[in-house]
Amino acid sequence: MDAHSKKSQPSSGGLDGTDLAILAALVEDGRMTNAAIAARIGVAESTCAYRIRALRQSGTVASITARLDLAALGHPINAIVKVRLGSHSRDLVRDLYDNLVKVPGALSVLHMAGDDDFLLHVAVESPERLRDLILEHITVHPVVRQIETQLVFEVREGRGVLRR
Repeated sequence: MDAHSKKSQPSSGGLDGTDLAILAALVEDGRMTNAAIAARIGVAESTCAYRIRALRQSGTVASITARLDLAALGHPINAIVKVRLGSHSRDLVRDLYDNLVKVPGALSVLHMAGDDDFLLHVAVESPERLRDLILEHITVHPVVRQIETQLVFEVREGRGVLRR
């Protein structure tokens, strides 16, 4: 199969090869210009611009963000905080979730099924700041029954969902 026929093959998600190639380019470098993406994947700039606009409008491209060096920003300590709840009423869970995403240093918050109800990935300045974050922002909620904190030694980006 040549490169051109691969671009026009539809995928199971309704995106064709051109869309997937654009997405791969944006994931690799979100600052890449429309002209650079068009040249890279072999389509006209107008086609590329139209496709990018359509991907944004459909919500397929939700946002383009910067990856930060957390240590360079003074937050070298990464941890995963597991949170278990004592009650699972919808309102209490929703309120806690809303509060957890506002915790200073929270990089991501996952609402989970299983033993743990929430996982927080946090970055902080020091072990003392991690302790304070837990005491001031997590254990103060009466619905929180138990927490467990695990230090993260290293974080690497995964392959993602696009075939490369």
